[in-house]
Amino acid sequence: MHGDDGIGSFDLATLSDGYAGGTLTVAAVVEAVLRRIEAAGDDHVWISRCDPADLRRRARELDGLGRDEAARLPLFGIPFAVKDNIDVAGMPTTAACPDFAYLPKATAPVVKRLLEAGAVLVGKTNLDQFATGLVGVRSPYGVPRNPFDARYIPGGSSSGSAVAVSSGLVGFSLGTDTAGSGRVPAAFNNIVGLKPTRGALGTSGVVPACRSLDCVSIFALTAADAAAVFEVARGFDPDDPYSRAVGDAALPERFRFGVPRAEDLRFFGDEAAAQLFADAVERLSGLGGQAVTIDFTPFRETADLLYSGPWVAERMAAVETFLRDRPESVHPVTRRIIQSADRYSAVDAFRAMYRLEELRGAAGRAWREIDVLLVPTAGTIYTVDQLEADPVALNTNLGAYTNFTNLLDLSAIALPNGFGPLGLPLGVTLIAPAGRDRALAALGSRWQRAAGLTLGATGAPLPDRPAEAPPQEGTLVAVVGGHMEGMPLNGELVALGARKVAAVRTEPLYRLFALTGMAPARPGLLRVGPEEGYAIEGELWSVPDAGFARFMSTVKAPLGIGTVLIDGIGPVKGFLCEAWATREAEDISRHGGWRAYVAARA
Repeated sequence: MHGDDGIGSFDLATLSDGYAGGTLTVAAVVEAVLRRIEAAGDDHVWISRCDPADLRRRARELDGLGRDEAARLPLFGIPFAVKDNIDVAGMPTTAACPDFAYLPKATAPVVKRLLEAGAVLVGKTNLDQFATGLVGVRSPYGVPRNPFDARYIPGGSSSGSAVAVSSGLVGFSLGTDTAGSGRVPAAFNNIVGLKPTRGALGTSGVVPACRSLDCVSIFALTAADAAAVFEVARGFDPDDPYSRAVGDAALPERFRFGVPRAEDLRFFGDEAAAQLFADAVERLSGLGGQAVTIDFTPFRETADLLYSGPWVAERMAAVETFLRDRPESVHPVTRRIIQSADRYSAVDAFRAMYRLEELRGAAGRAWREIDVLLVPTAGTIYTVDQLEADPVALNTNLGAYTNFTNLLDLSAIALPNGFGPLGLPLGVTLIAPAGRDRALAALGSRWQRAAGLTLGATGAPLPDRPAEAPPQEGTLVAVVGGHMEGMPLNGELVALGARKVAAVRTEPLYRLFALTGMAPARPGLLRVGPEEGYAIEGELWSVPDAGFARFMSTVKAPLGIGTVLIDGIGPVKGFLCEAWATREAEDISRHGGWRAYVAARA
């Protein structure tokens, strides 16, 4: 599609190889980006774009770096786009509502991480207004053109972000995903959509849809690219109350994947989509998976809760003042959906929460039988005209396999799966429990190799080698005493370049003791078991690998570094105490942690 500029695809491997080999410069890539955007014409992808002069200045800065300095930037020279409900300093944030627009003073931390890694921001993309919809047609800025057939919807709400990647205008983009907005557009554009575990990517600087469920998502041409961007973008966000440290869990080489029962699968009359999904089951089996038929009922009923229950009130909480004051400024369909929150009471909300917990338990039984769940990303695709004629019901259909994911705290990756007889792409989604983001991306890379599809709408083949993810940031260490932030020994961690990841609690398997004869005073954490144990407050720090051995050498008996189980994360390295040292020590477990104990004694 873009062979005239000699670059082909903007995937990370192609660009990184070109930069390393001296056949590409960032300046040349930026000029290619500008030419491609001009050639695309009025495709309704962009709400605002960076000034070409600023892009060229950024290119000169990056091209001026030394080889070693450039090599340390994992996203060096990669052009990207950001959904226009995510803040970039100096660029208006509209959420696709011009009257709502504001000019942020600060860039969202998740975007800042990408810029610091060498990526080149091109602009901000169109979306379903206030990120409400899976369709891509609810915007005063127009409908982003589906690059395969403009008569069909691009998917939403992250419509512009997906089309920008598929059309070869950028290498990757950020979207958001509350109900499927980072996955449905991926399916309709033949690209990858990584929906991370909730809280893995910070959401401060993001206009909320449902704040407790929102995720920043990643669109890319390959699963390996999505993984590389994820490694840069992830991290604790102190200004996001839902940010959390997310562990990493691998999938077994021979894995079991769930497939909904035949009676649970809905393709809305699309026989080609049904056949593509049957082909997907065979392909995943060929990658070492064992298909296991599951009862999809708890997942489907959870999906129904999102829009047919009081969670829609959370959308009202995000924009209530603006919507009450300026209802005429909001898209009619968006306004109708959000205003439906008024019919729910606080009693309804609690009842729905109780029901969600019941469904979470029922869904949990499925995870005892499977490692991964395979579903269609969407059961079918609609034309723009079809969607406009029945906007709510058809949108509901598109969320059948996506709406439940964040409510059940799952990770997911949407992958290309093939084309129907009309030349339109449809995809599948791999879903797993929280913390399987890397594992899903790795399986997604194998999937793309087996599928053999070209990238997005570019016509470019999958690169011979995948992009390399940047190295992990070090060893996670749980501290529960003097090494916590503000405590006397915290300087030892800071001196090693360690970074605080999150405030955490252990699983309720431990007791905490105030040890005697130690200066400065410090506690000892002892594992005792579920009948006697408490959940003890602490902090999770990332210690650079180069300094971890040095840090361990400073730990003296009766303390030592062992394995500590952290609630919601799993096993990490952490301080533990030898049992003999606790016999004469005060048991302070009832305080819940060392900081509370010190405060009580002050």
